[in-house]
Amino acid sequence: MSETEPHLLVVDDDLRLRNLLRRYLSENGFRVTVSGDAEEARANLKSFAFDLIVLDVMMPGESGLDLTRALRGRGAPPRVPVLLLTAMAEPEDRVNGLENGADDYLPKPFEPRELVLRIRNILQRRPASELLRTELRFGAYRFDIARGELFRGGEIVRLTAAEAGLLSNLAESAGDVVSREELSQSAQFGGNVRNVDVLMARLRRKIETDPRYPRYLQTVRSTGYALKPD
Repeated sequence: MSETEPHLLVVDDDLRLRNLLRRYLSENGFRVTVSGDAEEARANLKSFAFDLIVLDVMMPGESGLDLTRALRGRGAPPRVPVLLLTAMAEPEDRVNGLENGADDYLPKPFEPRELVLRIRNILQRRPASELLRTELRFGAYRFDIARGELFRGGEIVRLTAAEAGLLSNLAESAGDVVSREELSQSAQFGGNVRNVDVLMARLRRKIETDPRYPRYLQTVRSTGYALKPD
């Protein structure tokens, strides 16, 4: 599967359904990552950028509605469309899901082809600015700014959501200096510049040949940081 295909996160506690959805959606042109519960979904959201989440409502522990509400809360990661799956098909259930931030709502059981159509419709409704795949290349790396995904050759480099956010902000101003204060605000660190420094050190260990003498992620003394492409 090409890395340019939409990347879906499927969250459902039913192992059989998870596997069926993974196979069917993969066969229909999507990259698919699966999670068995909200906790595992949160871990995947920290490591990857997704184009859409297919999320079961009724799960043990944190429900799909709870997770959707959290993803739409203040300080949440960049907005990812959510399609809720549920056995509760009453109109008030659908309204409740939409009121909590879902983009669409599909009752179980459903026709797999309808799920694919709904996913594609959601992705097509996204603003063109969100679908633009702006890339930045430096050294052996390629960074997809829109997705927050970093590749070395054909292999993805695992980044946390915070690391991807920091790198995105630097990539959008590639070649220019971005102050530590500005980075701390835009990366949602509540103004804590120390967190920016810690994340920068982690990014350098993943990217630089010698983190002590960075080639790409450079420090500008008394000002901030700059991403210097080739």
